Amino acid sequence: MSTISLRLPESLHKRVRELAQQENISINQFITVALAEKLSALLTDEYLTERAKRGDRKKFESALAKVKEIDPEEIDVF
Repeated sequence: MSTISLRLPESLHKRVRELAQQENISINQFITVALAEKLSALLTDEYLTERAKRGDRKKFESALAKVKEIDPEEIDVF
């Protein structure tokens, strides 16, 4: 585990403290989870962008053509 020194504006520190208390977790845990969520979002976007570059429209349409044409169940209709 690593230790970092982090300078936060007082207003941000106050909100983090309040939210961490509401969640019954430490400020460190709150910030760790927030950072992990942000990394996950950024890395997911990066992964999907790279994955999309490998996409093939013909293969997609071929796979889609194999799906049976059926009406959606009532629960799936808005």
